[in-house]
Amino acid sequence: MVFKNIPSFELGGKKISIVQGGMGVGISLGGLASAVVNEGGLGNIAAVGVSELDRSFYKNLRENEKEIERTPLEKRREIYDRIYAYSNKQSLKKLILETRAKCYGDGLLGVNVMSALTDSRSLVEGAIEAGADTISIGAGIFRNFPEHLRGTKTRIIPIINSARVAKFFCSNSDKLGYFPSAFIVEGPMAGGHLGYSFEQLADSDFVAHGLEKIIPEVVEAVKPYEDKFGRKIPVLFAGGVFYGGDITRYLELGGAGAQIATRTMTTGNCDASMGFKQTVLNCEKEDLGIIHSPVHMPGRVVRKGNNFLDRVERGEEIPYECPYHCLTTCDPTESPYCIARGLLNAREGNFEEGFPFAGSNAWRCKEDGIISIKELFSKLDREYAEGKRCE
Repeated sequence: MVFKNIPSFELGGKKISIVQGGMGVGISLGGLASAVVNEGGLGNIAAVGVSELDRSFYKNLRENEKEIERTPLEKRREIYDRIYAYSNKQSLKKLILETRAKCYGDGLLGVNVMSALTDSRSLVEGAIEAGADTISIGAGIFRNFPEHLRGTKTRIIPIINSARVAKFFCSNSDKLGYFPSAFIVEGPMAGGHLGYSFEQLADSDFVAHGLEKIIPEVVEAVKPYEDKFGRKIPVLFAGGVFYGGDITRYLELGGAGAQIATRTMTTGNCDASMGFKQTVLNCEKEDLGIIHSPVHMPGRVVRKGNNFLDRVERGEEIPYECPYHCLTTCDPTESPYCIARGLLNAREGNFEEGFPFAGSNAWRCKEDGIISIKELFSKLDREYAEGKRCE
C-alpha cells in the first residue's frame, strides 16, 4: 500500500514508512517479512536458529555421525558448532531466496542478526550472499564484519540504545568495515532481550519516556557524520510504538520512521502458531513482566500464568541438552534452562515448556484480533491521521 499519511524515509533508494522488527525464534520468517515487503515496508527475517526450524541441523548431524563418533568427546563441541553454523547459513540463504520469490511489492527484505550469536559472522555472510537488502545488527556491537563483504549493496542497520553507541559505530566505521545506513533506537518498552539494566527497567518513568529522551541525543550525535559522509542517516525508533499516532511524537523529536514488532505478531501473516498468537491476544497489561534470561540479560515476556517460568522461579531443574552453543553469553553448564528451546516451544504454542517474548503494549493486540499486514498498515495510517496514540 502507499501510505497517505505516515511520512516516509529513504533507504536503499526506496521510500519506506514502516519497518517490521525481526523476532526470533521463528516468529518473523518468510510469511511475515514478505507480507510487509508487499505492502511497501521493510520486512525482516529473524536469523537465529533457522536450521532448527527446518530440521536441517539434525539432518546434517546424522550425515556426519561417523566423524562425530570417531572424535574424542572433548573435541566434539567443535564439530557441533561447525555443523550448526553451516546449517544455519544454508537455511538462511534458502529462506531469503524463498521469501524473495513471494515478494512482488516495492518494499525491502532484511535480516535481523544478533551479534551475540556464536555464528553471527556466518549468518551475515549468508544474508549478503543471498542478496538481503538490509541487515539489522542487534544484541551488541558487531566487530567481526568479513573483509571481503565491504562494498556490497546490503545496508547495515545497527540496533542501539544510546547516542554513545551511535557515535562508536560512526567514528569506527573504517575499522568495522561498514558505515551504518540507518540506526534503530530500541527503547525500554520493547519485547524480548533488552539492552538496559534491571534498575533502569524498574524505573517506570524511564520505561515510559526513555525512548523520547534517547532519540534526540542520537539524532544530534549522528549529525556531524551526515555532513562528513554527505548523506542522511535515518534514526528509526522502536519499542512501545503501537498506534499510528505514536509515530508522531518520535518524528517530532527528529526520528525518521518507526519499527513495529509486537503488533505484527498477531497478524495472520506472522509465522508463529495460532496458539502463540492467542496467548498474546489473551494477555492483559499486568501479565507482562521482566525476567532474568539465562543469557544474563533482562527480557520482557508474557509472564503471568506461565507454568514454565513458575517452575524456573521455584528453582526446579529443567533438564536439557545443548547440541550447539548458540549464544556467546550463555553458559550451558550454569543455565537453568535452554532459552532457545523455550522460545521454539512457545512458537508452537507449547507453554508448558516455553514462554513468549512480547512488548509492553502486547495487551492492546486484542483490539485488532487476527488481521492481515495489509489491514494493519491501513489502520496505522488512519491512526496517524487521527492522532491515536498510547496514553
